[in-house]
Amino acid sequence: MIPIPYGKQQITEEDIQLVVDVLKSDYLTQGPKIVEFEKAMASYLGCQFAVAVSNGTAALHLSAMALGVKKGQKVITTPITFAASANCIRYCDGEVVFADIDPETYLLDIKSVRSLLEASPKGTYHGIIPVDFSGRAVDLEAFRKLADEFDCWIIEDACHSPGGYFIDSKGIQQNCGNGNLAELSIFSFHPVKHIACGEGGMITTNDEALYQKLLQLRTHGIVKNEALFTNSIELAGGESSYPNWYMEMQELGYNYRLTDFQAALGLGQLSRAEKGLEIRRNIAQKYTQAFENIPEIKRKSGSVIGHAYHLYVIEVEERLHLYNYLKANNIFTQIHYFPTHLMPYYQNLGWEVGDCPHAENYYKNCISLPMYPSLTDQQFDYVVDTVLLGLKTSKR
Repeated sequence: MIPIPYGKQQITEEDIQLVVDVLKSDYLTQGPKIVEFEKAMASYLGCQFAVAVSNGTAALHLSAMALGVKKGQKVITTPITFAASANCIRYCDGEVVFADIDPETYLLDIKSVRSLLEASPKGTYHGIIPVDFSGRAVDLEAFRKLADEFDCWIIEDACHSPGGYFIDSKGIQQNCGNGNLAELSIFSFHPVKHIACGEGGMITTNDEALYQKLLQLRTHGIVKNEALFTNSIELAGGESSYPNWYMEMQELGYNYRLTDFQAALGLGQLSRAEKGLEIRRNIAQKYTQAFENIPEIKRKSGSVIGHAYHLYVIEVEERLHLYNYLKANNIFTQIHYFPTHLMPYYQNLGWEVGDCPHAENYYKNCISLPMYPSLTDQQFDYVVDTVLLGLKTSKR
């Protein structure tokens, strides 16, 4: 059996041709494919605006900047996430506060967040960053109500959940990243994600002011819109109007741009996004059925409405044994994630073992099984059979 990873990109001949076409064009970066990709992503998610950036971390950083995070401001997020979800606040010199997870959903626990908010004077906290961990959509309707109560903004980290959704209290499908309930949402186009661009990210919003701010911050803080210029026409080198070459750097931004050939690859990937999502959900359903009556599996992702299934996670007591057993049999699983609050950097800021007990208990048992659209039936059966054998040998 060839090696089976936990995640894998799927690049088609059509994808390759789209990239080749751009490489043969006049633009490699800052060209028309960027805007085309942004519009296509906005249409897919159901939001008004989308801003393509160099990666998901850049998307988080620019979102924090656009919302004005500054020194001393406190923002709440989950410890079960990639470190970037928290680090974006530290980049802006803000303070990260971790709330525990719901052990049933693995998502940021709204009760834990409310406890933090209620324990401090109103205005102590400025924002909340819930994460659609593994592809399961956070109930942003409930978080929006809580955030409004305490004057907080929301950044939805939707890196795992393009195409995911939840059903709100009115029976309406709320797509991850649609901009209805969060000020900003962010996505990643890392190779193991649903849409693979090599690297890349996207920020989505329905707020035009934030959209314009993000466009500026993405490109060194530079504006080219004459209506926004502050220097005089004469200083710019013109006579009766600003010269065509003129631009202004009005604040400190970054070079967080995406290339045109990455955007072209993203467009190809996006055209198959729904088909890939259907396959992921089918694989998840088969995993759930295969492990239905296995007592050694303490908990599994299950079949959840609206779940985008970037990951399929199970919890087992003999996690290290199972991980090594699968690896020895050419199945390369992954652990998502070591709790961020126990990373040495955050421990140096005062976080300790015991601060988020549900997250810490989850980490002791979690393991992510192979989950990607090109996983064949034969490979799936091999993974399931090998997991079951590995669980049996752990008792010997």
